[in-house]
Amino acid sequence: MSQPPSITLRVPEDTESDGQEPSPDSEGALHTSFHQLIQEQSSLMEASLEMEMQERGRETPAHMPPPDFCVIGSPGQGEQHLGYSSTSLQILATMPSRTIGRSRGAIISQFYNRTARLRRRSSRPPLQQLCRVSRPSLWRYDLENDPDRATLEDKRRLLVKELLSLSPSQRSHMLLTVPLSLAEKRFLRQELSRQRGPLGQHTQHRTPSYPCGGSKDYIVLGLRGLWYRLLALLPAAQPWHYSLKEISGRFGSSVLSYFLFLKTLLMFNIFPFLILLVLVVALQAAYPPASATPQPFTGLELLTGAGYFTHSLLYYGYYSNITLNDPCASSPNSSMCPLAAPWLPYNMSLAYVFSVGISFLVTCILLVYSMSRSFGERYRVGSSTGDLAIKVFCAWDFKVIQRHSVKLQCENIYTQLKEVLAEQRSRSHHRSLWQCLGHSAVLLLSWALSLSTVLGCVLAVHHFSEHMHMVQQEQQARGSSQRQQEAILLVLPFVVSLLNVLMPHLYNLLALWEKQDLPVTQIYVAICRNLILKMMVLGLLCYQWLSRRVVCSTAECWETCVGQDLYRFVVMDFIFTLLDTLFGELVWRLILEQRLKRKQRPEFDIARNVLDLIYGQTLTWLGVLFAPLLPAVQTLKLLLLFYIKKTSLMQNCQSPSKPWQASHMRLVFISLLCFPCFLGAAVFLSYTIWSVRPSETCGPFQGVETIYKSGKTWVQVLEKSSPNITWFTWVHQHLVESPFLLFVVSAVLLAVIYFNIQVVRGQRRIICLLKEQIAKEGEDKIFLIQKLHSVYKYRERHA
Repeated sequence: MSQPPSITLRVPEDTESDGQEPSPDSEGALHTSFHQLIQEQSSLMEASLEMEMQERGRETPAHMPPPDFCVIGSPGQGEQHLGYSSTSLQILATMPSRTIGRSRGAIISQFYNRTARLRRRSSRPPLQQLCRVSRPSLWRYDLENDPDRATLEDKRRLLVKELLSLSPSQRSHMLLTVPLSLAEKRFLRQELSRQRGPLGQHTQHRTPSYPCGGSKDYIVLGLRGLWYRLLALLPAAQPWHYSLKEISGRFGSSVLSYFLFLKTLLMFNIFPFLILLVLVVALQAAYPPASATPQPFTGLELLTGAGYFTHSLLYYGYYSNITLNDPCASSPNSSMCPLAAPWLPYNMSLAYVFSVGISFLVTCILLVYSMSRSFGERYRVGSSTGDLAIKVFCAWDFKVIQRHSVKLQCENIYTQLKEVLAEQRSRSHHRSLWQCLGHSAVLLLSWALSLSTVLGCVLAVHHFSEHMHMVQQEQQARGSSQRQQEAILLVLPFVVSLLNVLMPHLYNLLALWEKQDLPVTQIYVAICRNLILKMMVLGLLCYQWLSRRVVCSTAECWETCVGQDLYRFVVMDFIFTLLDTLFGELVWRLILEQRLKRKQRPEFDIARNVLDLIYGQTLTWLGVLFAPLLPAVQTLKLLLLFYIKKTSLMQNCQSPSKPWQASHMRLVFISLLCFPCFLGAAVFLSYTIWSVRPSETCGPFQGVETIYKSGKTWVQVLEKSSPNITWFTWVHQHLVESPFLLFVVSAVLLAVIYFNIQVVRGQRRIICLLKEQIAKEGEDKIFLIQKLHSVYKYRERHA
């Protein structure tokens, strides 16, 4: 019989340029650090192979196992592997990937040598010079299977001794980096604390005691514990952190997308409100103008926005056009004023228009940032959520320990698995040619019906507003009471809000007729139809507001009338949202459970609720110039909506019958909020500032041709009064008045969006390449195993 081939596993040694020890956290570094042990084991394996083949040659053929069947494994394990020879399996068992993390003895020995090298001692012999009994065994998978347990205890003892000789910082770093289990690390720490006490008592009489040494350690440990507690409180400090987790666990990511979008809108309103509050509202409240006597508060103003609120900080007409910090500004004979003018006068008209511009610029930046972030999350989430194996094996969070949190985590994982399976099942559904043609015909007919209803609603709103304008003029001519005139103002917002509530239900009936394959497609179609309806109605109202055809009880200031109209639309939209929640969810649930005796509950309509949020936010952006405190009203509305919708969702709704993943919904919502809504509001306000003549008797821009020219007039006055700030005139002329700045800012924002998209696409491409590389490496291993098996099978046959 010929001798079997001698195989030596050669692992190349990586030379390190910096001379530092490789980190044990890196898998490649662990492979390099174990190369001596692997070479040693390969030489031992050659001897064992020779002895095994010699014993196999002495046996009779009847007792020899077939070449395709062997029993191989680590000591104490009797696994049977079909199809591979024992030699191939022994070679594979000594591969670096098979040895990492299985032998505690090898790891402890390696880190013992590292601690010895840290102390720059050479008293310990190298690993190759140790006797065979004290060498770490790479064949042992676990500590309990090691017959030389005393040897491992000796290695532990030596490692503890070496760790005690290190400094506390080096000792803690070494314990953090050692690739052992938490139980093993805990045991090592207990041994260190147990032996540190007697060692400290033994060396107490030889080393001088420093009274500040122990207190310093206690202070450091206390500060570190305080820092960890603060870090643990950060998630709880986020608004609605626990509520969002609860919603995600019970109803999935589709319903969660609505509440996340509501949270984003809250941020979009808080920042403009703070800017307007600091720069305009607070200063005007500190220097109130000599306005008319305010009317008594009756409570109806909360709905109409008129009456007591007409001459208040809520609307445009209350703000003055004077220099606030000028003591002679309000004097009737300002030329004879003995007091000197301030060095930097604060002009309210300039502050007003610049505050509105800054608030829109901050909102634009936040929108661009949210779109870029949502685009990145879409690709990062989309690259992993489709893989069912990742959800099954990597979804659990082992930091969750509380019973309620564990239950919530289980519900969340269960909902995510339903979403992934439903998406895979819907993608596997295919239609025939005739079914596709029939479905296309149904889609065309439903879109024709929806667009015709949009046109009909717009015409109805137009004729109704004209009629209400005539009715209001007749009431004023008759001399009706103030309450009757204010009550008539609520009719148009009531009709528009009623259409916004009823039409989505008609679109839901069309969606049932269409029978879309994917639930997300049905959501997108409903969002598009509702968005077209709301934007067309708002476009018609904006045209009427700019043409001064507004239904108003006071004819002195049309900007205040527009602000009151927008306030009424916001309040009426909130009221109809509450009514829809009451009758569409609570009453419908009671009817299903008590009358129809069904356990089924209504589902949460994501498309209609999201469009209500977008509609309300568009009204707020349209009214920032005419009602500076309208973002505060919208913020309060969103806060109330969150708790009302969350309570109704938990008590009255059920999870979606067709679960689907909403990884792309955030990007869709932000995109719809940005381009049709924010862009439309910016165009509306820009046209108002550049082209529309303001009121002559009220507001911060009275007496000027356009709002835009007020800034130029103020800069000229400032230049005459203070010749030392001519640079400010140059900045205003070349940056503010010139459209070049607008083009530069737009180009920068578009470039940021483009580069972020390209970076995310590059990351996605890298992820795909890495996945492909992992798959190819697995195929390489299978190929090498098959080649090894064929070579040894050929050798054994010829032997």
